[in-house]
Amino acid sequence: MKTKKITLTLLLALVGWMAVAQEADDLPQQQTIDPKVKEKVEAARIALITNRLGLTPEQAEKFWPVYREFSQKRGEVRQEFRQMQRGMDPANPDPAKQKELVELGLKLKQRELDLEKDYSGRIMKVINAQQMLSLRKAEQDFRQLILNQLQQRRDLQQRKENFRDRNQRLRRENK
Repeated sequence: MKTKKITLTLLLALVGWMAVAQEADDLPQQQTIDPKVKEKVEAARIALITNRLGLTPEQAEKFWPVYREFSQKRGEVRQEFRQMQRGMDPANPDPAKQKELVELGLKLKQRELDLEKDYSGRIMKVINAQQMLSLRKAEQDFRQLILNQLQQRRDLQQRKENFRDRNQRLRRENK
């Protein structure tokens, strides 16, 4: 029964996220996704990971603050690389800047690895090794689930556009 509730919560959050994400696709790139959508995705992620790890309430209480802190710091490291990438001009590649980006990428990967080592030790004080291995798999599965949902949404949007274009073409031909 608990698993069904978690799964239902996960699916509802994903559907809500996809609906708003579709609207976000129509907005200029400078605008960000609605914070409510981020909250729903985060709730779905928490539900999936909690379920997959089989966290007890006591473990969850200790696990989630540490995991959130780790996720935030890991995100900051990754964001630093993305900002550097955005600074590159694909139309006018500068070999020196490209080399700098490669070197920065390696440094940031090392920082991310160091972060993971540090936080793995802290997380392992709360969960066991099997749960730690399940955590990595759950993170991968959640990412894949989101990517699949986005692809399905894009495919559906493309079919709708093709259908609309075909109908418009038929209307013009019948006039």
